[in-house]
Amino acid sequence: MSNLSQAERFARLRLARTEGIGPVTFGQLILRYGSAVRALDSLPDLIGRGGGTYTLASRDRIEAELAAGEVAGARLLVLGDPDFPALLAQVDPAPPVLWARGEIALLSRPCIAMVGARIASAGGLRIARGLAQQLGEAGHVVVSGLARGVDGAAHEGALETGTVAVLGGGVDDIYPAEHADLYRRIVAKGCVVSESPMGARAQARDFPRRNRIISGLSRGVIVVEAELRSGSLITARLANEQGRDVFAVPGSPLDPRSRGPNDLLRQGAILCEGLEDVERAFSTLRTLREPTEEHAFDGAPDDIDDAVLDRIAALLSPVPTPRDELARAMVLPVSTVAAALLELSLSGRATLLPGGLVSS
Repeated sequence: MSNLSQAERFARLRLARTEGIGPVTFGQLILRYGSAVRALDSLPDLIGRGGGTYTLASRDRIEAELAAGEVAGARLLVLGDPDFPALLAQVDPAPPVLWARGEIALLSRPCIAMVGARIASAGGLRIARGLAQQLGEAGHVVVSGLARGVDGAAHEGALETGTVAVLGGGVDDIYPAEHADLYRRIVAKGCVVSESPMGARAQARDFPRRNRIISGLSRGVIVVEAELRSGSLITARLANEQGRDVFAVPGSPLDPRSRGPNDLLRQGAILCEGLEDVERAFSTLRTLREPTEEHAFDGAPDDIDDAVLDRIAALLSPVPTPRDELARAMVLPVSTVAAALLELSLSGRATLLPGGLVSS
């Protein structure tokens, strides 16, 4: 990756903070226009043609966020930066920006995530702490979410060798408050990251996004304890979708906290009783590389006829549909359909999804 100009980094942060521009649309805009600077210039016409309205994140707001990051001693990593974690850049969609405090180099070392129950058993905490220590001593960086229970134990176990805490709120939002001391020690010896703006307080909707970063940074995810309906199993599902290995520590069927890992094992997760199980799986792990960028917009017209937009919109439904399938149905080039879908999404008539899918 080449170094982005300061103007482009500012524009990418501004685009990422604009309401209605999620990671999928962000990636599509960069792909279509080649830069965030050009995308920002094109947004008024794009949205106006579709009859939509938008409020671009103000320059003052972005400057205030950058200033807050500087005061906190945080560093902004923008998708496209050389230091942006390579594994995380593979995630579809990758987070457009990250704030980080601490040792940024840890993000580029081999990472493995460990997640589990907030109200963990004493045995679960002992397993998490001991396994994290062993993983760290073997050269792995342990990634978790700074939550109570298993997360905190995993961070404690790997603190001396390298650990990364991924937050739901801003990188300066210490949650839960009881982990304030652990947070400070991770900043001093490890790394804390978040895609949320500086100063943002964690909301329930932020944690699935946080979980996809935990798995996206990592070669695999270990689930120690988790009930069947839990955020830890969401992280495991995301890991599987991202092509990462999922490990599960088995437990007693009498403990509800073992139901999650035991169910993962039934679905094909890798049994994890210690470091050896992880090392054995990673010794045969396929090489993960950033996928070749798809230039879906090559040859796309600058303007899409309203009739074409209406015809494509009429084909959409709540069921996700591949972009290529729409192109075949319309007998149009994929580039034209991709450009039309981008316009429809910006006007609120379509929802872009990972993997080239779209819904109404």
